[in-house]
Amino acid sequence: MDALFPAHAEARFATPMARRYLGQLCKHFAHRLPVTQGESEGRIAFPSGHCIARAEAEALVLHLDAPDAATLGTLQDVVERHLLRFAFREAAPLAWAAAPA
Repeated sequence: MDALFPAHAEARFATPMARRYLGQLCKHFAHRLPVTQGESEGRIAFPSGHCIARAEAEALVLHLDAPDAATLGTLQDVVERHLLRFAFREAAPLAWAAAPA
């Protein structure tokens, strides 16, 4: 468990285009934030937490870590708004759930 980021949430975005959206999210945030990206996983380092996005065959899995519940909610909103902007043809809201560290 990360002592700096004890609040965690995770969501699955069902899509066959998970790798495409992973790339779009990482490229978008890389303009202002530290981002690392591999073929099927990316990490976005926000000043107040981080997002790990993982592309699976039929879903993009988003895992967020933050210092508290309020900050976690803000990160959820930011990541979700950007993803849904890229995936507007599939605009299904994300169902965030508490996640283990």
